[in-house]
Amino acid sequence: MRMYDLIMKKRSGEALTKEEIEYMINGYTNGTIMDYQMSAFLMAVYFKGMDEEETVNLTMAMANSGDLLDLSAIDGIKVDKHSTGGVGDKTSLVLGPMVAALGVPVAKMSGRGLGHTGGTIDKLESFPGFSTVLPSEQFINNVNSIKMAIVGQTANLAPADKKLYALRDVTATVDNISLIASSIMSKKLAAGSDAIILDVKTGNGAFMKKEADAIALARAMVQIGNGAGRETIAIISDMNQPLGLAVGNSLEVKEAIDTLSGKGPNDLLELCVTLGTYMLLAARKYATEEEARAALYETINDGSALKKLEEFVKAQGGNPEAIYDRTLLPKASITMEVKSEESGFVEKIETDEIGMVSLVLGGGRETKESEIDLSVGVVLNKKIGDYVENGETLAVLYGNDLKKMETAKERFMAAYSFSKTPVTKNSLIKWIVTAQGTRKY
Repeated sequence: MRMYDLIMKKRSGEALTKEEIEYMINGYTNGTIMDYQMSAFLMAVYFKGMDEEETVNLTMAMANSGDLLDLSAIDGIKVDKHSTGGVGDKTSLVLGPMVAALGVPVAKMSGRGLGHTGGTIDKLESFPGFSTVLPSEQFINNVNSIKMAIVGQTANLAPADKKLYALRDVTATVDNISLIASSIMSKKLAAGSDAIILDVKTGNGAFMKKEADAIALARAMVQIGNGAGRETIAIISDMNQPLGLAVGNSLEVKEAIDTLSGKGPNDLLELCVTLGTYMLLAARKYATEEEARAALYETINDGSALKKLEEFVKAQGGNPEAIYDRTLLPKASITMEVKSEESGFVEKIETDEIGMVSLVLGGGRETKESEIDLSVGVVLNKKIGDYVENGETLAVLYGNDLKKMETAKERFMAAYSFSKTPVTKNSLIKWIVTAQGTRKY
């Protein structure tokens, strides 16, 4: 078998076999296939595409290129959740405790953020002493005892994907549905869960700006997951404005605590309940959506989800008192109100720009080596459809550098557009994609 022949075969639009894909991925991972050959292959895939079987085989070859987590020692059906990312997306901090409070194991590997805000791991480190590095035995014991643990990804999880993504990034081959889907799902499959619930974002703050592209990606990932023997369901949700009100690490932690206390923003709770419903159904905990939704809301009403967060933080070395005493969380030294310069209804928010506001303040990473300031960010007062008076506060910035805050304020102001007439609020949940098909929510 030669890489030259595989490149030519894909260039001609033919499908590769499972053995051919495994030969290629194994060779690229161990260095016997060169970057220039893989670059040519990726460009051929970009133009000719891959069919469903090829995409599943590519995903499995990447998943099998490194460590495969064995979660068999964890009792029950393990259900994982993955989000394609957005602005203000702190769902894991709310969703995990809600689902775990109902006895369904949440054994999750998460990453750090690269871009406008930190990832789940960065946000959790807002709790003093919290560790996301656990020995595998403790990870499994924590899930069995309190039903929840979140750790950082191991260095050898799907190493083929790391190499391929770096190459795609510099060869203009990132934007291909099969390659995107296999990249995401290779890590999810390697992480060992029995079922996977996906939150695929669409809108101006998402990777998939167009709804049709989000649906195509969701379908591809659902096909991969089910093709690999894992029940996989995707929810397509709106990211034409930030999720919730807070953007920035410790600010999002505070909002997650508020939500678990029954005082959070409605959109964040609604998304978590929707994702949680499908997690509970996949875990065979409840038979109907209505039962699952009611149970999830009850974890908020009876305080069991907040109590589960406390147990989770304590079990991973964090100070649980920070849940009840906000002064123990990272706090910015300067606050600055952003006031509207006109009256009207909020018509549009450039969501990516709100993310950049957090980055400018120091809340994100421009490179992997960048240090994150966990205390900074922005809390919105107004979202799409809300009426604003001239001079009314649109948001509050939190920072530690006055010059950065002035720059961030200018960017924030430019991200809002207004209408003199009422504006319809966005529908948050748009589509549900399962192995049986795609339906409007």
